[in-house]
Amino acid sequence: MDKRTENMLKEPIFPLLVNMSAPNTIAFLVQAVVVLTEVWLIGRLGTSALAAVALAFPVIMLTQQMAFGALGGAVSSSLARSLGAGDKQRAEELLWHALFLAACGALFFLSVFYISGELLLQILGGKGELLEQAIAYCRVFLLGAIVIWLSGTLSAALRGIGNMRFPALLIIFGSGLQVTLAGGLILGWFGLPRLGIIGAPLAAILSGIFMSSAMLIKLSYFSQEVELTLKRLSLKKDLFADIFSVALPASLSPIFTVATILVLTAFVGQFGASALAGYGIGSRIEFLMIPLVFGIGTAMTTMVGTNMGAKNIHRAERIGWLGGSLAGFFSGIIGLLLAISADYWINFFTTDENAYEATKAYIQIVGLCFTFQGLGLSLYFASQGANAMKWPMIATGSRFILASLGGWLAVNYFSLGLNGVFYSAALAMTLYGLILVISLKLGAWRKN
Repeated sequence: MDKRTENMLKEPIFPLLVNMSAPNTIAFLVQAVVVLTEVWLIGRLGTSALAAVALAFPVIMLTQQMAFGALGGAVSSSLARSLGAGDKQRAEELLWHALFLAACGALFFLSVFYISGELLLQILGGKGELLEQAIAYCRVFLLGAIVIWLSGTLSAALRGIGNMRFPALLIIFGSGLQVTLAGGLILGWFGLPRLGIIGAPLAAILSGIFMSSAMLIKLSYFSQEVELTLKRLSLKKDLFADIFSVALPASLSPIFTVATILVLTAFVGQFGASALAGYGIGSRIEFLMIPLVFGIGTAMTTMVGTNMGAKNIHRAERIGWLGGSLAGFFSGIIGLLLAISADYWINFFTTDENAYEATKAYIQIVGLCFTFQGLGLSLYFASQGANAMKWPMIATGSRFILASLGGWLAVNYFSLGLNGVFYSAALAMTLYGLILVISLKLGAWRKN
């Protein structure tokens, strides 16, 4: 058994969790800054461009959550459980299965969008130039999304074997490359061609090529825990089943999450392009919370998975409680600070008065419930490690139902306007976190 795996089974939980979370948190924070910088860059193109990105956001988010969350989390879980059980050969064979599934995922998403993407964006309220810009954004992103899927899968594999630093460093360097290219390709800086809105996805793809190539080289030639080698290239039904046992139920989470965003986008779209732009800014600002939760959550996936593989369920549950509490506490602090300081940062993204008011309303209503989002999302990651995805599915489905039904009632029955939609989103976020906390308390991982 390698040293990293032994540490996850025996070291004190809190310092181990902090040490494993820190590189990811820093890396995801840098990534979040890139996202917000792109919003600012696109905002220089006008309100219409911001609204187009808000329209395209659910498609992009679903792709990224499937690659990094559902499949990535499943790969981390499978590798961690294999190494926890002392089976290195199985872990190395799983790497090839993960790469195969990443390629299939990229092809599937591209095909679905080319068949029905335009209709979907029209249903969300896209029309005219707004629709054309959103379609162009999505097409460029999905044409090169294979590198996004590979980046998500390979970084998850490295985290699954306990190597948090290398993918974190790559994300930091890749983010620097991406934001530089985005500035050049969106606005024509640094002598690069001014491509407008499509410069953002193109920058992400070019950065993804760098990151995925570096991780392939790392796993092929410079990894001690597991090695990507041709002698392990043998596709097996039981290994696909092991990944799918987490990936399939986990995939429902981003589907429901994006479905929730789609419904909310449709409701918000009824109030005009400025409201849609404001909602787009507000939802992107949530990325200030996501790095912390992802940093803790991805560490929890590996730590919980390793201990579940070693049949140390009590320690796995303690990791869940501690990690969830940390994520919930800091997420709540971030939400509160964003709500209190709304007047100081919104003008950085837009000068449109209506978009300003929509952003402020969103963050001051939904931001106060970030604690429950942090709790729920971190326990979702931990549940992947435990291979116990029943309650995360129920929680995400319940969130979708409440947000959809509540939003419809708020707009069409109670006439609460845009704020009513945001209150529905906040209540749904609260329910999501509470369900996962209660499920862990009732022993959901022990029943797996």
